[in-house]
Amino acid sequence: MSPRTSPPGDREAAQVAGAPLRADAARNVAQIRAAAIAAFRGRGLDTPLEEIAAAAGVSKATIYNRFGGRAGLIDAVIGKLVAAEMYAIMDKALQVADPWQAIATYVTDRRDLQYREPAFTDALLMTYPDSGQLAAIARAAIDMTTSLVQRGHDAGVIRRDFTAGDLYYADVANGLALRKLPRPARQDYDRRIRFFLDSLRPR
Repeated sequence: MSPRTSPPGDREAAQVAGAPLRADAARNVAQIRAAAIAAFRGRGLDTPLEEIAAAAGVSKATIYNRFGGRAGLIDAVIGKLVAAEMYAIMDKALQVADPWQAIATYVTDRRDLQYREPAFTDALLMTYPDSGQLAAIARAAIDMTTSLVQRGHDAGVIRRDFTAGDLYYADVANGLALRKLPRPARQDYDRRIRFFLDSLRPR
């Protein structure tokens, strides 16, 4: 299966009901989206909706009225948080002709995004499976990883026992460590990425 590298567009919350909103309601929607992006960025997608509502100057009920709940809110903002960059990472790797460099580029760029944006780990974990866009990112990442690993095996540039599932679990473990442990200095983080890549070479 070919990796899907075209990002689905953000759902326009202002037209969820199929009709334009009044100016005040549209303003509320914009404020909620902005507050959600600010809250999710750097903290992940489990930030309490009460905090987002307070930052937007609305009630929690307004979030449910306009977005249907957390999954709808995630769909409305995940493009700006993760999806656009993740699809760009996949597109970039597809353009690399050398099989090893394609894998190294993909892994390095994924880890860079993971360092900067915890919501990427939420996407890997499918933390909120009711979010259609989160599910689409996860499926695209699985397809892309499977394709690159198979290409690496065919070219003999990665060890035969390394699988797409291995990269998934390694990145999940990395993301959870970033959340639960003190954030490492960037130079140490990048050094560990190089160690991980070296471990993929044929033995």
